[in-house]
Formats: sequence, structure tokens, C-alpha cells
Amino acid sequence: MTWTLGAGIAGSALFVLVFLVDGATRPGYDARHHPVSALALGRRGWVQTTSFVVNGLLVTVSAAGLRAATGSLWLPVLVAVFGLALVASGVWRMDPMRGYPPGTPPGTPETTSRAHRLHDAAGAVVFVALPAAAAVAVPNVHGVGWAVYSALTAVALTGMLLAFGSAWERDAPWTGLLQRLMIVTGWTWLALLCWHLLP
Repeated sequence: MTWTLGAGIAGSALFVLVFLVDGATRPGYDARHHPVSALALGRRGWVQTTSFVVNGLLVTVSAAGLRAATGSLWLPVLVAVFGLALVASGVWRMDPMRGYPPGTPPGTPETTSRAHRLHDAAGAVVFVALPAAAAVAVPNVHGVGWAVYSALTAVALTGMLLAFGSAWERDAPWTGLLQRLMIVTGWTWLALLCWHLLP
């Protein structure tokens, strides 16, 4: 159980570290505006693609540890779904758009590829499964503090998801920043949960 929970800690932390460092050092990439998924485009795209797949698999493995530590059925199922959806986000990349990679026209193209649509679907699963997991954790993780933290995380992630969806549709200049806040909030909760449950 220890190593599977450790996989959840590593997968969550490394995913955040990779996109923060890569996004800050990528020429032509604006972390305030562009989504994390855009880092899978261009010559260095393999870095984010690898992060999606490897860290998604690590998070998926952590579901076994969550099952053993909590006895819950739905918490590990939702975390496994979240992890596998991260893997799928790496398998299928988004299309170039909104000025990235450099030279790409601004705005969203009228038509998108099948891979982009599958990437969007996987992303929707990612950002729905994680707040659902936090909500399910409320009655399944011992301690009032953890119940409150999990409940607040579920509410915050749901609110940020709605705000991000609106920002994305309007191509707001702070769309990327909002997505990063949502990711850091959710992935941190998962990493700390796995840490808390270590024997």
C-alpha cells in the first residue's frame, strides 16, 4: 500500500512541477493565457506528453492504495478514472490554436481534428472526476479537518471549472492562469491525501 500511495504523491507533484517549469521556459508560450495542454505541441511537446502519460499512470496506481487505506469503493474508482483520463490527454493532443505554437493564428479554428475532440473529452473527465473524488472523500477519510478540506476542495474545483469553461469560450487572457490555479488546487489535495494515508 505504501508504494502505491507514494505513486500518487509523485504523480501529482511531478505533473505540476513539469508544467510550471516547462511553461515558464518555453519560447512563445504565455502561461497566463495558454492551457497546459498546449505544452504538448511543438518541438518540446514530448515533455508534456510524457508527463500526461507517466504521471497519469502513477496517479492511477495510487487508487489501489486509496482502496486499501480507506475501504471506499468510489474514491479509488474516481481517482483511477482521473489518472486514466490524464493518460488519454497525453495520447491525444489538442490542435494548435490561439497563437501557440508561435505562428499559429489567434483564436479557435472553426473545425478541429478527431484527436483534439478526444483530448477535450479526456480533459472534461479529468476536471470532473477530481472534484467528485474530493466530495466522495468527505465521509471516507477520518478526521474532521480532512472532511472540511476535502469538501472545500470539491466546491473550489467545481467553481473554478465553471469559471474556466466560461473563460475558455471567451478566450480570456487569464484562461491559462485560472486553469493552473485549478490544477494546483486539485493535484495538491490528492498528493496530501495520499501522504496523509501513508501507514
